[in-house]
Amino acid sequence: MILRAITLVAGLAGAFGAAQFPAYSQQYLQRLGGAVDALSEVVADFDASAAAEGLSRAEALAQMRGTNFVDRRRADMIRTFDRHARLSADLAVLQGQGPFMRAYHAAHLTDAEVAQRAWQAFQPSIPVTIASGAFAGVGFGIGSLLCALLLAALRWPLRRRSLVA
Repeated sequence: MILRAITLVAGLAGAFGAAQFPAYSQQYLQRLGGAVDALSEVVADFDASAAAEGLSRAEALAQMRGTNFVDRRRADMIRTFDRHARLSADLAVLQGQGPFMRAYHAAHLTDAEVAQRAWQAFQPSIPVTIASGAFAGVGFGIGSLLCALLLAALRWPLRRRSLVA
């Protein structure tokens, strides 16, 4: 009886956690859009400065050498361009998608900085949408199953010992 209660609690915890995904992923998407907008400004500013000197982005980066500061700034800009490209690609995949497709494309919800900021602003809530209910059902099943498997794994050595003795 106690094991069933523990399994039920684990299922309910899984349900509540999974039901938060639609709202969290929406918050992540909003933060992702803001990050892409901010990085786009930096990229556009760099490209405009390079163009004003008659240089491409690659040529401008190649000229950024000579002192430790300029070398460091060059490395910063390369990381900025790479992050902008990665986040822009993630945004293109996720934009306009509902919660089920955002779950399907969860690999595009992995930028640590965006995720941290989304989590800081996120406030868990009681699910009231069909999507949240569906995620809650899946979470309940997964939570219950994982708990049942864990409990079975813990009991297996004990049963085996009692059979041997």
